[in-house]
Amino acid sequence: MTIVDIILAILLPPLCVFLKKGAGKDFVISLLLTFLLFWIGGIIHAFWLLSKKQ
Repeated sequence: MTIVDIILAILLPPLCVFLKKGAGKDFVISLLLTFLLFWIGGIIHAFWLLSKKQ
């Protein structure tokens, strides 16, 4: 996880997920969490995905 990833995960969580995982189910989940849970859900989801081992 780089500093750019951290900044993107905080400011634009769906973009961070898209750049790391592509346009799949993780991206859709991040979009929904970002808009439905007022940004905090998207941030948590993005950090969770970034911290997972690949």
